[in-house]
Amino acid sequence: MIDLNADLGEGFGRWTLTDDDALLSVVTSANVACGFHAGDPSVMRRVCRLAAERGVRIGAQVSYRDLAGFGRRAMEVPPDELTAEVAYQIGALRVFAEAAGAEVAYVKPHGALYNRTVHDAEQAEAVVAGVRLAGGALPVLGLPGSRLLAAARDAGLTGVPEAFADRAYTARGTLVPRREAGSVVTDEDAVVRRALAIAVDGTVEAVDGTTVAVAARSLCVHGDTPNAARIAARVREALEASGAGIGAFA
Repeated sequence: MIDLNADLGEGFGRWTLTDDDALLSVVTSANVACGFHAGDPSVMRRVCRLAAERGVRIGAQVSYRDLAGFGRRAMEVPPDELTAEVAYQIGALRVFAEAAGAEVAYVKPHGALYNRTVHDAEQAEAVVAGVRLAGGALPVLGLPGSRLLAAARDAGLTGVPEAFADRAYTARGTLVPRREAGSVVTDEDAVVRRALAIAVDGTVEAVDGTTVAVAARSLCVHGDTPNAARIAARVREALEASGAGIGAFA
């Protein structure tokens, strides 16, 4: 059984990036932007309503406070401040999820924060502390082997390992930084092949050609990747054809 997730609600005011309607017809979990890298109250409310109507689990995609940089710029945030900001974002999304008759079912860091918590124990622990401060003992989605998942387990939370069909991997099993060429896989056939390899074989091909073991319970297709909705639909169709079970982890 594997979950299919996507980053949604990544708009602001009149600006729209993700095709939320189409993606919510495909994915089983929605990582909803909570206003720090994208999203605003109206966008969050709409995405929660649509997700609830379609039975898609709602996750809080928490970020550094970086609207201008879309949450993808490295930032130095004191742990106590980060803990408060993570709890704040979860709480904001929870209002709209509960108003839609659903709940915030898990938490996933976004962008620079996600990558930072792979190796930075202090920032990882601050994120987990924010999850606990918000209440609900929510599962935390992160990269296998990351400091984030270790911190979640140490705090008594469920750490859920995640893989990416549309991102390039290093031989160490980490994501190739977005500033490097080829960090995002945009060829649709390649994304589908990688998704099948991850879900069925538990492996992914790294940029140097080596095969990396990836044990994932959830598979991400980025909402801001070109043709994201079509790619996600093809990934789901291929997974179902392979016999892989598709279902939310939360």
